[in-house]
Amino acid sequence: MKEYLKLMRVHHYMKNGLIFTPLIFSGSLFNPYLLINSLLGFLAFSLIASAIYIINDIQDVELDRLHPTKCKRPLAANEISLVNAKALAGVLIILAIGINYFIAGNSFIAWTSLLLYLGLNLAYSNGLKNLPIIDVAILVSGFVFRVLYGAGITGIEISSWLYLTVIAMSFYLGLGKRRNELIKQKNVSRNVLKYYNQGFLDKNMYMSLALTIAFYSLWTVDPVTIARLSNDYLVWTVPLVILICMKYSLNIEGDSDGDPVEVIIKDKTLMGMVALFVFITLGIIYIG
Repeated sequence: MKEYLKLMRVHHYMKNGLIFTPLIFSGSLFNPYLLINSLLGFLAFSLIASAIYIINDIQDVELDRLHPTKCKRPLAANEISLVNAKALAGVLIILAIGINYFIAGNSFIAWTSLLLYLGLNLAYSNGLKNLPIIDVAILVSGFVFRVLYGAGITGIEISSWLYLTVIAMSFYLGLGKRRNELIKQKNVSRNVLKYYNQGFLDKNMYMSLALTIAFYSLWTVDPVTIARLSNDYLVWTVPLVILICMKYSLNIEGDSDGDPVEVIIKDKTLMGMVALFVFITLGIIYIG
């Protein structure tokens, strides 16, 4: 069971927390119906994401065996057979679609977000991952689809500034991942790395980071945001967001492999800063 959970990348489910973005920032977190829908949506998206991880591992099993850390993955290490992995991926996709049918009904946004996420990532596994820029764009789309999916299953409209914040931050995370893969792995386990260079990745990473902070700041002072929350306190979270970005950037510049989840969970200080941001933000939205 431990190897199957490892194959499903359960620790990466934290990315799916973006599904709760519309619910949290609309002030509807304690609406029982919407909360249950979001929790089930989190489960459905997590199952789809696990299926995609498994399919990608099946496609990359030979390359993973050449990688210093990926060689320990269940398929590369022959802990799980390819037949069982394919069967599990199929079951997870069927379960995810079933859950989505139950909670999304005929929501165009929810169905489109989930199925496009699945389709694009299957295309990524079958060749698009080898196309520069396109590979990063697909990684970014995954984060955006999570937010869209959360909006679709709850029927909550989300600010354009917040979408732009997620998009810009996702580009920063995706480019940062490629940067550190380039430094540590060259093009041994990922062919697309031969098209990138560190100068290009650095420049575009920090452009994306600057836009992230700018878009988030504009969202906090947007009259629509202020009217919805009945206060203008969110602007005071901007310095903390800047500090979180600086700490993450410091980690990326260090001995990290660039994977966003690994960067966060391996740094207790960064985790504490993120937790503080969440605590303060929830206080402003639901108490302030």
